[in-house]
Amino acid sequence: MLSSLRYLLLGLHFVIGSFLCFVVVIFRPFHPTNSQLAAKIYSWGGLKIIGMRTEAENVERLTVNQPCVVVANHQSNWDLFVVGSIVPKRTVSLGKKSLKWVPFFGQIYWLAGNVLIDRGNRKKALEAIEVTKTALKEKNTSIWIFAEGTRNHGKNMLPFKKGAFHTAIHAGVPIVPVCCNSYLEGFDLNRWNNGVGRLNVLEPVETKHLTLKDVDQLMVDVHLAMMDGIQALNEKGKTTVVS
Repeated sequence: MLSSLRYLLLGLHFVIGSFLCFVVVIFRPFHPTNSQLAAKIYSWGGLKIIGMRTEAENVERLTVNQPCVVVANHQSNWDLFVVGSIVPKRTVSLGKKSLKWVPFFGQIYWLAGNVLIDRGNRKKALEAIEVTKTALKEKNTSIWIFAEGTRNHGKNMLPFKKGAFHTAIHAGVPIVPVCCNSYLEGFDLNRWNNGVGRLNVLEPVETKHLTLKDVDQLMVDVHLAMMDGIQALNEKGKTTVVS
């Protein structure tokens, strides 16, 4: 019963939130602060509806190190609310081209300035790297990337794709890892309280003196650091669940 009510409220929130976001992005399409505003709108109401709250550490690292490539772990569609709560100004994300065709959300996502890539087309993917490089170097805009490339469903992080690391090295900007705890453990829309989404922004990793030969080692180093970061967040206390 509670789950059904929440889905109803989420649908209403999605419609109202999308309308508000659309009003903004249609009058200033591709503006670099559109993504943050949209993330805040979706996150604010969404967290309340699903019964979660967030706690974030070292968020200032996201703004102090701009422009940068933000690398975050990706658990589920609820990341829109949980991880979206800390998206800073002048930050856009890298997403699948297919998102553009999701009714309402896809058009808002595109007009908010986010970069859409065709992962099945190598040429198009390389063109997207050039677009992100321009955004980073010439427009002072950070790029947020879920480097696993897909959702891990709250389990251990999947191996990283190389795109985020190629992009950071090409642009000579730092990588800023963002860790989120395994909030899906015990998550149930039929529970009133779905606990805490804990986030921690790790120390930036400089790439200025790296070359493409360093990509593999850079991926390993960031992956290990994030695994340790996620474990530390989980050890702070498992998600509180109240029936």
